[in-house]
Amino acid sequence: MSEQTSQLPSYITSATPNPAGNRAPWYKNTAPTYAGIFLWFVFWQDAANASAMGGLLSHGIGWALISLVISAAICHFLFYLVPGMLGMKTGLPLYIVGTSTFGAQGGFILPGFLMGVLQFGWLGVNVYFSSLAINAMIPSIPANVIMVIWGVLAAFVGLKGIKYVGMVATYLPLIPLVVLLLLVAKTAGGIGSFDPQKFVELHKATVPAAPAALSTFGVLAFMMTFVVGFFATAGAAGVDFGTNSRDKKDVSMGGIIGILVAIVVTGGLAILAVAGAYGSPEICKQTVEAGKGSIILQAPGLIPVLFGAKSGLIMFLLAIAAFPPACFSSFIAANSFRTTLPKVNPFISVGIGAAVSIALAITGMAGKAIVVFQIIGASFGPVCGAMMVDYILSKGKWTGPRAGFNPAGWIAWFLGFIVGILPIGAVPDLIRPNVPFGFVTTFFGIERFWSYLCTSCAPVAAFIVGATVYLICSKLGWRSAVIPIPAKK
Repeated sequence: MSEQTSQLPSYITSATPNPAGNRAPWYKNTAPTYAGIFLWFVFWQDAANASAMGGLLSHGIGWALISLVISAAICHFLFYLVPGMLGMKTGLPLYIVGTSTFGAQGGFILPGFLMGVLQFGWLGVNVYFSSLAINAMIPSIPANVIMVIWGVLAAFVGLKGIKYVGMVATYLPLIPLVVLLLLVAKTAGGIGSFDPQKFVELHKATVPAAPAALSTFGVLAFMMTFVVGFFATAGAAGVDFGTNSRDKKDVSMGGIIGILVAIVVTGGLAILAVAGAYGSPEICKQTVEAGKGSIILQAPGLIPVLFGAKSGLIMFLLAIAAFPPACFSSFIAANSFRTTLPKVNPFISVGIGAAVSIALAITGMAGKAIVVFQIIGASFGPVCGAMMVDYILSKGKWTGPRAGFNPAGWIAWFLGFIVGILPIGAVPDLIRPNVPFGFVTTFFGIERFWSYLCTSCAPVAAFIVGATVYLICSKLGWRSAVIPIPAKK
């Protein structure tokens, strides 16, 4: 064994590619699994939601749907496709494939350990919203008690393995699809009559203190923030999905149907339901009265208005259907920790993570879903951006692990994360003419656009920064050497 090869951690040298015999067509693994993620009501409930007047419908149904399609395309082509191809070509999981971008030592932490940690943010969001929905049906059980039970059960099933997760994920995701179709059926009569200007005026009259309506680009940027932020970690996890794909067609079709189409269908139905509710005079009146001084922009908020006494049962079913995503989050976290913390009992590491998730839910912090999406997008936007450039520079091949902490990858991630995580209003200062790179945006006349992108769509800005910085660092020679993996005997 060479001196270079001896630098490789055992988790890399012991990794075994998923054999071709274990792989299956896209419609048996990638597509249905991804589609199940977007059927989770916590995703589609915000498809029309924004605090500004008129929400994401302030410029009409058409523009909201176009913004949704663009966001879905970004998820598929920028965040998923390259990881999926890398997984298919190598047969190796994310924490191994990521070592070509972040180094043999660095990949252990990023994306490996970080992927596991962020799953508990997702679990917290799931616990919060699902428990509130169950509490609406069973008010005799305090929401906090339900949160504890829900979080513990999800963590336990996730720890048991994918076999048990799959057992709870076979048919439950169909429930949200049926609910969405029922919502649209109930409000279809008002879709053609929806007037965005009248809706903005109604919002202003109902909530005078609401922020002004978003611009057309503002609607697109906000849509990208919530869609891409929601998807960011799942995009990087495309490596793991790719290991189960037989060829390029499986990777591509799995993403087109499971990601692009699934986003457009679930988010689109939610948008149509909200627009239809406010386009129908009768339903609009009932919705405004139910809002009690606020405007209902989340599709599940229409359920009590449209279904009356049955609404509790419907919300209960939506909550039950959200259990598989909670188990998947726990399962991914368990796999990550088994690899990155091999000496720690998974029940301890996942148990601590689950406790944090439950605490986030009980305190209400996990209820700020859009903020959670921004944090996750900021964390994994630059990861996906750097991996894409690394893939292009290596001409569509996986180079193999790089020594130590690959400087190009870590610099790209750090700067991308900073752009993605800084509070709105702080980011533009980073790209003014008196700061490095500011002259570029000014010279090309895109400073205002870039400022808006950073402050309104941080996950995409983080991706762009991660990709650009990795390219620059690579051209400067700031990539550590590739270490060959010894052939297994």
